[in-house]
Amino acid sequence: MTSHSSERTAPLKAVVGFFDNPEDIMTGMKTVRAANFEQFDAYTPFPVHGLDEVQGLKKSWIPWVTLALGMSGTSIAFVMQYWMSHEWPHIIGGKPFNSWPAFVPIMFELTILLAGISTFVALLISCGFPNIKKKIFDPSITNNKFAIAIEEPVKAKSGFKLFSESEAIQVLKTAGAKDVRAVIQEGWFS
Repeated sequence: MTSHSSERTAPLKAVVGFFDNPEDIMTGMKTVRAANFEQFDAYTPFPVHGLDEVQGLKKSWIPWVTLALGMSGTSIAFVMQYWMSHEWPHIIGGKPFNSWPAFVPIMFELTILLAGISTFVALLISCGFPNIKKKIFDPSITNNKFAIAIEEPVKAKSGFKLFSESEAIQVLKTAGAKDVRAVIQEGWFS
């Protein structure tokens, strides 16, 4: 369970509630989101379908980067090959210089190359890499437990309630958490 804040020497970082199955974490997340905390997150051993909608996460912008750079790769490959076929013309098998079906393999390869690299770079940017801030960790989360963490915000925003350990604990218990723990410093439970 949690230790009292008067006994604690390190500052509180978050309160974590543990759940046993995906259905429990879905209903728990609805309760936590309704409590209007500013910063909370879910940790699961495998993807839980629909959890991102319940959590209120926006759609990712990464697919748009992939689409834009993939289309750019296709265009660059076509223009490059068209220009090269006119700059250095070679008659091969009686085909015209700008025979676009011959351009398809290179267009495909450059599309995949730019789309793949841009997706990777956009993912790193989206995740804030390099992220030197450690996330809340418990070995059972990656094995068989599900967790919701209500974190203390770095800077409070208007419209959200202030972080309170006792209120966060109460909300997680109401949400159906089997175990509730306080995180006193990055990655360590009290």
